[in-house]
Amino acid sequence: MGYKNKTYVCFDADTDMKHYGLMKAWKENEHHDFDFHNAHEINNIKDGSTEEAIKKKLRERLLNTKVLIVLIGANTKNLYKYVRWEIEYAIEKDIPIIAVNLNGEKKVDSKLCPPLLKDKLAIHTHFGQKIINHALNKWPDLHTTHSKKEDTKCAYHFKDSVYDNLK
Repeated sequence: MGYKNKTYVCFDADTDMKHYGLMKAWKENEHHDFDFHNAHEINNIKDGSTEEAIKKKLRERLLNTKVLIVLIGANTKNLYKYVRWEIEYAIEKDIPIIAVNLNGEKKVDSKLCPPLLKDKLAIHTHFGQKIINHALNKWPDLHTTHSKKEDTKCAYHFKDSVYDNLK
């Protein structure tokens, strides 16, 4: 298997595409300190593909993934066909997960967070360029540290001081 350096962004494509698009715009803008190697650029999924063919392509992307970002919007917890499958696969493969609340919440949002993610090893934050970039740079190493300890496999969030220092 190749070097895992990709960031896989998982989201509700019907309602939250604008947030994913904004992340890509941050990456392209030289005035933003934001970079990620987008796993969605690994292969092409054609319209009309079967669920099996789509999951095969998604699995290929996830195999090259260093970190999974889950954009949590109003409908994310109800998406089972692909979003739930992507989260389950990341958990199974011990891929670090950054759960990004689109409603501004900085911790686990018990009303919107997909149930299978609420008590799993992940960092929860709000949607913002600086805090997501910080999470991309810090969480994979912290995840590795926490995943080695049985009693620390739970949901995490950054302290308010981290947000204050990023302003």
